[in-house]
Parts: sequence; C-alpha cells; structure tokens
Amino acid sequence: MKFPPIPATTEHVDATQWETFAPYFTELNERPITPENTRQWIEDWSALSRLAWESGAMIYIEKSLDTADEEKEQAFLDFVNNVSPQIQIANQKLKERLLALDNGRPALADMKLALRHMRNEADLFRQDNVPLFTEIAKLSNEYDKVTGGLKANWDGDEKNLNQLGLYLQEKDREIRQRAWRTMMDLWLSQRENLNRIYADLLKLRRQMAENAGLPDYRAYSFREKGRFDYTPADCFTFHDAIEAVAAPAARRVYEKKRARLGLDALRPWDTDVDATDAPPLKPYQDQETLVQGSLNILSQVDPELGRNFAIMAEEELLDLQTRQGKALGGYCSTLPLRKRPFIFMNGVGIHDNVQTLLHEAGHAFHVFETAPLPLIWQIRSPMEFAEVASMSMELLAAPYLAKENGGFYTDSEAARARIEHLEGVLTFLPYMAVVDAFQHWVYLNPDEAMDAANCDVAWGKLWHRFMPDVDWSGLEDERVTGWHRKLHIFGAPFYYIEYGMAQVGALQIWRNSLQDQAGAVAAYRQALALGGTKTLPELFAAAGAEFRFDTEMLTELVALVEETVVELEAQI
Repeated sequence: MKFPPIPATTEHVDATQWETFAPYFTELNERPITPENTRQWIEDWSALSRLAWESGAMIYIEKSLDTADEEKEQAFLDFVNNVSPQIQIANQKLKERLLALDNGRPALADMKLALRHMRNEADLFRQDNVPLFTEIAKLSNEYDKVTGGLKANWDGDEKNLNQLGLYLQEKDREIRQRAWRTMMDLWLSQRENLNRIYADLLKLRRQMAENAGLPDYRAYSFREKGRFDYTPADCFTFHDAIEAVAAPAARRVYEKKRARLGLDALRPWDTDVDATDAPPLKPYQDQETLVQGSLNILSQVDPELGRNFAIMAEEELLDLQTRQGKALGGYCSTLPLRKRPFIFMNGVGIHDNVQTLLHEAGHAFHVFETAPLPLIWQIRSPMEFAEVASMSMELLAAPYLAKENGGFYTDSEAARARIEHLEGVLTFLPYMAVVDAFQHWVYLNPDEAMDAANCDVAWGKLWHRFMPDVDWSGLEDERVTGWHRKLHIFGAPFYYIEYGMAQVGALQIWRNSLQDQAGAVAAYRQALALGGTKTLPELFAAAGAEFRFDTEMLTELVALVEETVVELEAQI
C-alpha cells in the first residue's frame, strides 16, 4: 500500500526528525519501477526532495536570523546531525536505482543534464563522508556564531560589525579610522579561535577527498560542484587576465580617490568613503523605505519582475535590516516547495545595501523564472550562471536609481551611486582573484595550510600580487588575516570564482542593454528560465554573453566600465 501523499507544505513537518522523511524514502526505494510508472516515480522523488530542501532551508534561515537563539540553533544542529546525513544516504540509493534504468525511456527525455549530475554525484558519494559533512556543517555554524556575535561599545551603544562598517562612509577620517580599527580589533580577538576552526575544516575536507579516491580537496570540490565546463587551469588564466587588466584599473580607482581626498597615501579606512564633497549617500532609513524604492526600480526594469518582488514583500519573504545576533552577510534562499525565494541581508542604510538587495533580487527572480520547470533537478542552474542572474540585475537596475523613477536619489546622487558600483566592480575582481587563488594554494598544500601562519603568508603574497596600492604599513596582522574575514573560505571553499565569472557575464548583458535595454532584459529572463536544463556555455549564450575570461574579453569590458564612469562623473 502506498504511503500517504507527500506533504505540500512544511507547516506541520518536524524537520529535526529523520522519521518525518524516512517512510517516503522507503516507499520510493521499495516501489517497483516500470516503464509505465517511471515518470510518476521521478515526480514523487522530486516532490520529496522539494519538501526536504525547503525544510532544511527554513531551519537555516531561522538560525541565521538569530544566532543567539539556542532553540533555533539546536533545531539546525538536529537537522544537520539526524536528518541531513540520512537524506544523503537515502538519495544515493534512489540515484542508483534511477541510473540503472535504460536512458532511452521517454520519462527521462528532459533529464539529460540532470542525469549527468546524478552520475557524477553517485560516483563521488562515499558513506564514510556523510558524518564528515555533518562535522563541517557544525564548524561552519560555529564560524557564523563567532562572527555574528562580534560587537563593540561605540559611544555608549553596542554595535555589531555591520553597524560599525557604516562609519567607514564618514567624511571625518578620524571616525573612519576609529571604526576600522574597532572592527579589526574584534576580528583579531578571535584570531586563534578562527585558526582552530579552519584547521579542523581542512582536516575534514582532506579526509573527504581521500575517501573519494581523489588526490586533493580541490579535485573533490570541482567534482562536487559539477564543474564540467572549465578546469583549474582556466581559473589561473582568469587570474592572469585580472592581474593584467583589472588590477591596473583598480589601482587607477584608488589613485583617483587618494588624489581627491588630498592624502599622501590611501589607507584601508579610506577605500569606501565617497571622495566628492557631497555628503555620504544615505538612501533609506528602514526596511519599508528600502523595499518600496527597490520595488519601484525593479518595476522599471520589467513590470513582471517588479510584481515578483512585491509578492516577496507581501508574503514576508524579506529580512533586510541588521540587528544584534543576526548572522553576517546576505543571501537568497530557495524555498522549492512553495516555489518562492527568501532574501536575508544586513542593511544599515547605505548604498551598498541597495546594491545587495538588487543583487539578491536577481537570485530571487531566478527562482520565479524556473518555477514552471517540473523537476527539482531542473531548477538547479550552475552557480556560475546563478550569479549572472544577480550581478546582471545590479547593472540592469542602475539606470533607474533616481527619484524620478521612484528610486532613492537625485540625478547627481544616482550618478555617484552608479560610479560607486562600477568602480566596485573594478576593485572586486582583483579581490576575487586573491580569494580564489588562496584556496587553490590551501588545498594543494594541505600540510603547510594546517599552520595558520603559513596561510597568513600566502594571503599576504597574493594581496601584494593583486592589490598593492593601499597602504597597510603598521597593520601587518590585519592585512595577512584578511582570509578570516571572507566567510566563503570557511563555509564554501572554492565558491568564489563564480562571482568573477558571473561578473564578466553580467557586464556583457549590461553592454547589450546599452544598445537594447528591453531586448537584453528579455534574453536575461529567458536564460534564467532555462534553469539547469542547458550547459554553462549555453546559458551564457542564451543571455547574450560568451563564456570566456581571457585578457581580450576583460580588456573590452574594463574599458566600457571606465568610459561609463567618466560619463557619469560629468553628471555630478
């Protein structure tokens, strides 16, 4: 007798107990698969996967909204300890059953790429690695808890890292320096603790690679992330192009800022401040204002996209303001059962927060566009293209930031905001190269990397290679421990090159929009709607971009960015 239907919502689902999901997995594993029922079996597995995914996502969201809530943390740990490992094992059995079928069955006709990913995942799976995933999740949670809890007294008020970061926009240099040093003191106070967490993570990841019969964790990670369309060598080609093209452009940005600020040298607390005489951009004060302004902007990009964002606001799928105990960073989580996204971020009222929300909105639109795809595996586009969705939206929305479009700024302020964003693209690419190259070094030199002092040295050398023009004299500890301040290095190793690749894709979509805004947006949406049903190069092509990251491509795009900045400066 078939088990009762899979729940259509998580409302009455206890996601902390494996017994909640076990009967459904058991039934699927025991149900005979015939040519007549293959598609139904696949659709039932897809529905169960949606339930499990959304259940885990909600537990993670609740935990990150309040890292000090012990009950929410325990629910997360219960899911990590008791449920997620069992789901991995159960899914492996189902993958093996599906992969054993004749690929010619009509029920599998739309699953070509999904099956490729499943074969890779099934081949990579080792049951010995399941408890290691659990331990890694616990350590990543510890990193979130440690960093989310960092706070300091500031003129009688308690401020977290995000709130302190607001003062880096201040015109008063002494305030900027004080805020920066306060933040660095907080990070350095946890130096040994973070070193310990990282060493423990490295040990576990190294063991995972060995269990899978792979030479190192880099090889494991590239397989795990399904990187079928590029290799580590392509990453190094990208690094070289960034060093040749983007790093000099970033130096020009920093030199212009140094000269305009009238400084002998640009220090770390000077890089974020607006170098004009105008006051800092302060686009909004509360979440409601941020949401309304963003809704107006996104509706100008495309009315249907604006409606999707309005749905998120109506259904309370936005948590945008920082507060004590909230985890650092920002993200868009997919809730695949209800076919909705959830946006988490730490707003403090600066333009970077507007940019972050537009970025995460791009991810959210990806969720909406892929909603019609029938199977959960089809909605999983490669991460390199998922970030194209987000970074393109930042650029496509940029022309509508002014108040005349319902946005946040005067025309002059909008020009300043766009300059901040575009110059941020130029300074980001070298930083991305540091983060990615550091991880290649770490996982190819695991014995050396176990000693945090060697990590500090490696980070320092890469920083000098790509970002040498800010004066860190007297701040050696702060400079070489910069890897502590990038959560991807701890919780999502090798997940950072995607941002650089996606930026190159997004800049091409933006370039196209300068000639035909409506056409570029239409191609963007059509590409998003493909989800994971096409290869990475095919997805880029559908969006009107090339999947290449050489010096020639970067030279063209960096020149366009710099030319646009000059045009915008004339509007201030």
